[in-house]
Amino acid sequence: MSATIWIDGQYYDKANAKVSVFDHGLLYGDGVFEGIRVYNRRIFRVEKHLDRLYASAKAVWLEIPLARKEMGRLMEEAVAKSGLQDCYIRLIVTRGVGDLGLDPRKCPKPSIICIVDDIALWPADRYDKGLVVISSATPIHHRESVSPRVKSLNYLAHILAKVEGIAAGVDDIIMLDPAGFVAEASGENIFVVTNGTIKTPPVYAGILRGVTRDAVLELAREATYVTEEVPLNRYDLYTADEVFLTGTAAEVIGVTKVDARTIGAGVPGPVTRELARRFKALATRGD
Repeated sequence: MSATIWIDGQYYDKANAKVSVFDHGLLYGDGVFEGIRVYNRRIFRVEKHLDRLYASAKAVWLEIPLARKEMGRLMEEAVAKSGLQDCYIRLIVTRGVGDLGLDPRKCPKPSIICIVDDIALWPADRYDKGLVVISSATPIHHRESVSPRVKSLNYLAHILAKVEGIAAGVDDIIMLDPAGFVAEASGENIFVVTNGTIKTPPVYAGILRGVTRDAVLELAREATYVTEEVPLNRYDLYTADEVFLTGTAAEVIGVTKVDARTIGAGVPGPVTRELARRFKALATRGD
């Protein structure tokens, strides 16, 4: 099946879905988005994603021209129209069509785009073997520049970091903050397991607060693991028993090599595997 795409009230196929060259989302990355998973035609944690979408829009002075309940119904309708059981939603709100200047007041109406399609970041065998990653020389944005709590359309820093990983022939990258602390992967949150304790960078450190990240922390606590949200550096990665990533598209996936250092036994560890199983169970039952 091809992607199902809704743009400002009308459905399109992939070949005919278009936006204006004067849309400020295209011209300046002026907009916000959410990536959302669907399991058995149920949208996973839809309210959490809508919370973040509307909060991101408010933070960048963008008025979404659709009420929350209507946005939820739109996604349900688009999923039903797609015919897909398990899929991915990309929900985008741009500043809309304006002129060639930066002034957002020249954009009279924001634009809403909803895409329903399949997604796969890595081959299936990576979930068994784990990812090989490097730390990137490109840092995340300073948290007082554009807040990382805003899920904006501007991912250029992450793309440049991803290019470093492509050039190095690895699966993904780990980005640091401007002070050198571990922040996140190209589009995922990062966790380490050391002596049975699960650690992840705190939100105040300048990372995106992932919906999957929060779900995994809940699952870890339910399983009686000790969890800590603390600053991490590369030493913490190199010496960890396990490292794993979480994200809407990635779900839960182990990392088995960082900067040529083998992590643990060189395969996804028992905590990673358990949390991946628990997350899959959570997602498929629709909580």
